[in-house]
Amino acid sequence: MTALTLVFASPVHAEGVKAGTIINNSATATYPEGGTQATITSNTVSIRVDEMLDVAVAARETADVATTAGSAAQVLAFTVTNKGNGEESFALAAVGTVTGNAFDPTITQLAIDTNGNGQYEPGVDAVVAAGGATPVLAPESGVTVFVVSSIPADALDAKHGLVRLSATATTGSGAPGTLFAAQGTGGGDAVVGATHAMRDGTSGFVVSRGTVNLVKSATVTDPFGGTRAVPGSIITWRLVSTVTGSGSVAGLHVIDAIPAGTGYQASSLTLDGANLSDAADADVGTASSAGIDVALGAQTAGTTHTVEFKTRIN
Repeated sequence: MTALTLVFASPVHAEGVKAGTIINNSATATYPEGGTQATITSNTVSIRVDEMLDVAVAARETADVATTAGSAAQVLAFTVTNKGNGEESFALAAVGTVTGNAFDPTITQLAIDTNGNGQYEPGVDAVVAAGGATPVLAPESGVTVFVVSSIPADALDAKHGLVRLSATATTGSGAPGTLFAAQGTGGGDAVVGATHAMRDGTSGFVVSRGTVNLVKSATVTDPFGGTRAVPGSIITWRLVSTVTGSGSVAGLHVIDAIPAGTGYQASSLTLDGANLSDAADADVGTASSAGIDVALGAQTAGTTHTVEFKTRIN
């Protein structure tokens, strides 16, 4: 009996093989014949690797980005990665109306990180027109996409608003296994992978806002040592400002007009118990017969200041 041995070439692993690659395979058979070893070779089978359409979208931020109500040009960054094995571009779309939002950011622009520095640069990064797509990406390569939004003016302190970015293979998408004949890289077919050739990612904003509470009170001292409001009585006015919330306020002023029927008592203006001059000079207060103005400036949440001044009933 003649012994026959079949020898196959080493298998090629399909994972990571680029679309359009031609896999060639042939077999050999050896057997003894007339005292020698005979070898024959089979025909070669050629298989073209089809393109698998897959994508991943991930937020670059690990936590919601702090912002302020009414602010514009607020940016979130996402990475879109071609998880397929062929060259592919991906159509981009973003929405700010996400279930569970306390407020909805308004999407104003999408842009591609043109120079790859990870920083949004208006005028440098390429703007993506409505219905536009990423550049063509090689397998396992990605690009940073910036989603630019504006924040509603009525967004409340510590409230969250999510933004969702989706990326869809421009060749097509659908159920896994969906075929797009002859549309793959290298001339083969394109086949939708496990991601449906469409993925989205979410990132969000949290509003950091300061709110000012102002409480006014008054005490009266009459000329006779009592507390009656009679001509000649001195009224001490107290204004207590408190900043609440998780953010801050900028350029805070405490302003009050001198009440009709009274006159300002010179050099009576104080801030947190410290005297302020009436003139417009190096300190933060001014006062005149018209009224007082104390410029507290930027104030963080939890800050309280007390302004006092005196008037005399005419």
